[in-house]
This record gives sequence, structure tokens and C-alpha cells, in this order.
Amino acid sequence: MKNLLVVILFSSISFHCKKSDSASNPTGVTNVYLVGGINTAAHAAAKIWKNGVATSLTNGTNNALALSVFISGTDVYVTGYENNGIKDVAKIWKNGVATSLTNGLNSAEGSSVYVTGTDVYVTGYENNSTTDIAKLWKNGVATSLTNGTYHAGGLSICLSGNDVYIAGYENNASTNEIAKVWKNGVPTSLTNGIGNAEGASIYVSGSDVFVAGFEYSLTNSVAKVWKNGVATSLTNATHEAAATSVFVSGTDVYVAGYENNGIKDVAKIWKNGVPVSLTNGTNDAYASSVYVSGTDVYVGGYESNGTIDIAKIWKNGVAASLSDGTYDAAAASVFVK
Repeated sequence: MKNLLVVILFSSISFHCKKSDSASNPTGVTNVYLVGGINTAAHAAAKIWKNGVATSLTNGTNNALALSVFISGTDVYVTGYENNGIKDVAKIWKNGVATSLTNGLNSAEGSSVYVTGTDVYVTGYENNSTTDIAKLWKNGVATSLTNGTYHAGGLSICLSGNDVYIAGYENNASTNEIAKVWKNGVPTSLTNGIGNAEGASIYVSGSDVFVAGFEYSLTNSVAKVWKNGVATSLTNATHEAAATSVFVSGTDVYVAGYENNGIKDVAKIWKNGVPVSLTNGTNDAYASSVYVSGTDVYVGGYESNGTIDIAKIWKNGVAASLSDGTYDAAAASVFVK
């Protein structure tokens, strides 16, 4: 059973597109950033880790979580939400300084951030008091992707040239979630709405659009990756599974996620469809985000020690803990510069 922090953090799998930034790093120094959350005695606080060193983005007075990180030059952008005591407020932090994207009258969340030049793009959702509406904020100005007829959310954003791609979901009349991609605001459905599905992560490589997520079969959710709208199943529906993040490096497609072994969730990564387990299945674990830099593969997520969930990073399959096990913690997004 996932703890409250992890349930909140992964209630909507909400991750993002990340582009390699090695060309702008002439020193060759690698910095690894992760964001997520850690419980305090009362509430979850939003956190950022740089090379394993944690900094709090919020003080723990109210629940808050960081869901996506993007590095542009020397600036660190994070999006997520912070509760105002009544409602969740969508937020973006630039170098630790918070700006609210919504007014706090209705619940909202920033799920994914992408920066190009001086423009800052965030996708997520904002409730209109009855329905969650998928949203895009460009430099703080909101555009609705859906009309509020059904619940919807933007979960991942990626830019390619002047085109803005967003992956997420929108419910249908049967209240099933349909995995969707919006290109410049125009939606395309990836699934037929018979079973719940979400597009959790999007990556654009040349003319190819990759989306990772899940779709329910008759029995269990199946981890999937769509390339230009064509689905490939990563799991066989024997047990629950989901893909949470996709990253393309050259001709290789990396997908992070999890698959249950019948008892526990196992953190996994698939390279070109071939799975590798990051954990041994003794305790629950979850891979939430993948980033490839050169020959190194970085994955963020969490692994339980049987009692407490520990925020983790795996580099080339080798795990390092980001939290000390005093409180539940999880990493939601990784970015390497």
C-alpha cells in the first residue's frame, strides 16, 4: 500500500519532456537535479536535490509537492503545487522563488515545465469548482486545453521548434480517461476510452513524437509507449504496470515506470522495450523519471524499506538514497546538466 505522500505525488502520473543540455556545458561538470516531496511531522514539503543535497522549496506548513524540474542556463525552474490551507495552488519556482499560477479559489497543479529562451511553459490543470480543466501557462498566462465538460489534465510538455506538445488525459462520457496529445492546442486521442489511459510523458525527437503512459486492459493496467500514435505494450497485463517517463537518446528509447510482481511494485526501466528491474521486489518501489546524459542513465523515484519510502536516484542501475528514512519521501523528476 502506497503511503499518503506517494498517493498524492503519483495520483496523476505527471512528468515531462527533457532535452539534453550537454552542448551548453563546456566545463564538462555534471550536476544532477531531482525534485519531489518529503513528509514532515504534519505535511508534505516540496524539495529539490542538487547532487544529493536537499533544499526545501516550502516550509511544511501546508502540503506541497514539486513535480517537474527544468534547467535553462544557470536558472532552475520547478513546478508543482502548494496548498493555501484550503485549495492547492499551482506554482512555479525560479531559483527557489515561488510564483503562483492560480489564485487559490479552486484547486490546481503545475505538472510539467519546459523553458526555451525567455519563455516558460507549464502544463497542468485547474478546477473550475466542478471539473478539472487541462491548462497551459506561457509566462504565467493561462490557456485552457479543454472546455470543462469532462475532467482533464496536462501531464507533460515538450517543445520542438515553435510547436508545443502536451500529453495528458481527458475523461469521456463514461468517466473513463482517454490518453491524449495536444499539438498547439489541437487534441489527438491515443486510446479509445474503453479502459482508463493516460499519456504521462512526452518526448519529441525530430519528426517523431513519443508518449509513455498506461492503458487498462480487462484486468490490469499495461505500461505503454506510443510512437507517432502507434502503441507498443511494455507489459502483458498479468500484473499492474505503468510507464511514467520517456527519453530518447539517438536511436534508443528509454522508458521508466513500474510493474507489480504479484505482491510488490518493482521499479523498472525499459530500453528499446527490454525491461531491467531496478529493485528486487522485496518492497514497493517506483521509477518516476528518466534522463540520459551521454552513456549514463539516471532514474528518479522511491523505494520502501518495508516501513518508510526513501527517495532514490539510480545511476546506471546503482541506487543512492536522497532521504534518510525518518519520513516518507519520493523523487518525481530528474534533470541532468
